Amino acid sequence: MAGQLWMTNSLGGYMYSPNLSKVLRYSLQPLCKFRQFADIKDAAVQGKGKGDTFHWNVYSDVATQGSTLVETNTMPETNFTITQGTMTITEFGNSVPFNSKLDDLSEHPVKEVIGKVLKNDAKKAFDIAAHSEFNRTPLRVIPTGGTSASSVTLFTNGTVTGTNNIALGNEHVKAIVDLMKERNVPPYEGDDYFSLAHPSTYRAFKNDLEGVHKYVQEGFTLIMNGEIGRHENTRFIEQTNIAKAGWATGKSNWAYFFGADTVAEGIAVPEEMRGKIPTDYGRSRGIAWYYLGGFGIVQTQASQGRIFKWDSAG
Repeated sequence: MAGQLWMTNSLGGYMYSPNLSKVLRYSLQPLCKFRQFADIKDAAVQGKGKGDTFHWNVYSDVATQGSTLVETNTMPETNFTITQGTMTITEFGNSVPFNSKLDDLSEHPVKEVIGKVLKNDAKKAFDIAAHSEFNRTPLRVIPTGGTSASSVTLFTNGTVTGTNNIALGNEHVKAIVDLMKERNVPPYEGDDYFSLAHPSTYRAFKNDLEGVHKYVQEGFTLIMNGEIGRHENTRFIEQTNIAKAGWATGKSNWAYFFGADTVAEGIAVPEEMRGKIPTDYGRSRGIAWYYLGGFGIVQTQASQGRIFKWDSAG
């Protein structure tokens, strides 16, 4: 079977060796970065028995702006429109089977080790799913002409024209934040936006970032996973779960800038660890993680977009 076996060293035999270290060691793992920005406040209404589609309403501004009144005129009337977003609830999961011989003979706790590696796997799966929705944003920015050190060009159809041929810098961040403010993108927390990218993408202006302890009055409990600092009303998050894009120049890579109401997460069954019912007279065992839910970008219209992607055509 595919899984952990006593007879193969790399699949289980090494879990008992002469003078085996008692310390459990694991491969390096990143924390969830994208999923922490998914809105799950309304997830409880989904639950079981609700079908596989999750909806939310998006309400527009009124069609006609209110203004001063003339005493002899009637009160003006207007309306607003409602659009609906949707996501599909689906199953996520993975498992590691093992046999009773491995469990009985191993010096290291087999169930504990498998549980740990499966939890790491689940974290990455959720970040991949959340990122795929962030990446659906229609709002993309590129340095003007591909090389401008101070200005950016906004594209609103989900693609960009031109090659990004300069590292993301301080002036680019200012230009992107100005775009977000002038398009009335609501801040994510307080007056601040957030940004997500690889550590090397932020290298050009890391020295300009404020230390996180300088702006979090309540202490470090409010710091998001991977947060490295704040600049231009934006808090910056480093992530390594999602791979870099294959940009031809290699001088920069993608970065997301966003305000509130980014991606929704609908949960029917929260993530959980499950044990396999033993078969073959108790010899065949296994552990799995399972989740029933989904992710969906909240605003798909460019005029209402909340996520900006620093991008390139190649």
